[in-house]
Amino acid sequence: MSDWILYVLIGVALAFAISSWWGVRKLKDLHMRSAVAEDAHDSGLAEQRVAVILNPVKARAQEAKETIQRACLAAGWDAPAFFETTLEDPGFSQMQAALATKPDVVLVGGGDGTVRVAAESLAHTGVAMGLIPLGTGNLLARNVELDVNDLHGNVQTALFGRQRFIDTARMGIHNSRTGHSSEHVFLVIAGIGMDAEVLADTNAGLKKAVGWLAYTEAGMRHLPGRRKKISISLDGSPEQVRNIRSVLFANCGLVPGGIDFIPQAMIDDGMLDVVVMSPRSALGWLLMYVKVLFKHSGKLPVMTVYRSGRVVIKCPEPMPTQLDGDTSGEATRLTVQVDPRSLLVRVKGGL
Repeated sequence: MSDWILYVLIGVALAFAISSWWGVRKLKDLHMRSAVAEDAHDSGLAEQRVAVILNPVKARAQEAKETIQRACLAAGWDAPAFFETTLEDPGFSQMQAALATKPDVVLVGGGDGTVRVAAESLAHTGVAMGLIPLGTGNLLARNVELDVNDLHGNVQTALFGRQRFIDTARMGIHNSRTGHSSEHVFLVIAGIGMDAEVLADTNAGLKKAVGWLAYTEAGMRHLPGRRKKISISLDGSPEQVRNIRSVLFANCGLVPGGIDFIPQAMIDDGMLDVVVMSPRSALGWLLMYVKVLFKHSGKLPVMTVYRSGRVVIKCPEPMPTQLDGDTSGEATRLTVQVDPRSLLVRVKGGL
């Protein structure tokens, strides 16, 4: 690794350490992750049939499996049914097999991609999802206030915790150049533009070594890029043309490092917070960073936030997209829509 990359990572690590401290402090003060529609409720089940979707390549996957088995045995329940994801299938067929067992709860042990795939099948079923975060970002787990490092505590919450309904969202992706179309669920933040470029260009070895901080190295390299023209329509309003670097669609706003990137984004308010970012220079990025870090309420011309239930974006040239930290191909047209209170999630008693 060259010296300049090392210096950049050290500087960014210090900046994010300060950000993390500040973000956690503000969250404790403001309780921004609270439910807005209703409080969590008990499952009302004395005995549960448990299915588990597990990504076996994750570092603590075997430990998670054994912890879940012991907890179910101690409760006097039937042994849980395990379904392991593969490189070829990240969980789609496994979820269908899990649902065929008629579970009361499906525990999902893996990263953000595994959680997203599971949620796509669990939405509108009324079957609860329990989170066993084993990935790098663990975005949904952070947004429902789970301690991503407490494996035993997360198993207890997933099996015996309370539960609440949250929103999900769907992104329809169409590329007129290739003719490809697809639609996917996301739970936290999706986007188009530079954020997806950074995810695609993050060094895998560096990510394994330093976790989510690896994204900052790729981000530094992509800062000088050019803005691109798009049109955007919110809830059927007339299209407006913008020059952007990224557009983000937030179902909720807490990201790694304790940073509440979009404080007003609530996970069950039936709306998406749409962030249009259009900085021209390093100064613009710096102003955005300061605004996010200190939760400044003032407006920035280079960072505009809208609230919408449905967003349509059109691009003259294909642009990269991402869903909860996973790249999802290029698009010339995006349709993003919130799906209110569509997923039942297990949470700690206080939520």
